[in-house]
Amino acid sequence: MSNDNIVAESLIEYVTVMIGGQLFGLPISRVQDVFMPDRMTRVPLSEPEIAGVLNLRGRIVTAIDMRRRLGLPPRSDDKPTMAVGIELRGESYGLLIDTVGEVMKLGDATLEPNPVNLDGRLARVSAGVHRLDGQLMVILDVDSVLNASAEPLAA
Repeated sequence: MSNDNIVAESLIEYVTVMIGGQLFGLPISRVQDVFMPDRMTRVPLSEPEIAGVLNLRGRIVTAIDMRRRLGLPPRSDDKPTMAVGIELRGESYGLLIDTVGEVMKLGDATLEPNPVNLDGRLARVSAGVHRLDGQLMVILDVDSVLNASAEPLAA
């Protein structure tokens, strides 16, 4: 009996987060921790989306305001901000988000390319989308989010 017809679908675990009412997924392999930012220090003359730096267990973490990064309005509620800790090229970053959801396992077979009508600000930082029960989960391309921080995202 041949196993050629059996293709093992690989599952990817995502940490789900909400930013401005949009559901995003970050590959769990890129997430170091989830934390509440505390005692952030502003960085003079930094890009507007750099919310500041903070000390997280002895590491200096650059906090990136994802609402600003995506061209979204600031939060109007007074709920505490959450952050997802990631690392790129030896530097630690905290992506400031509205809320953290659950960890989801999704098959790569359901990952779709960005829809043509996806907002350009999202498309520039998206590695594709998953359609979940009437909601679109945009997969954040962490490298694009951090590499593009020097250039503003136009709509």
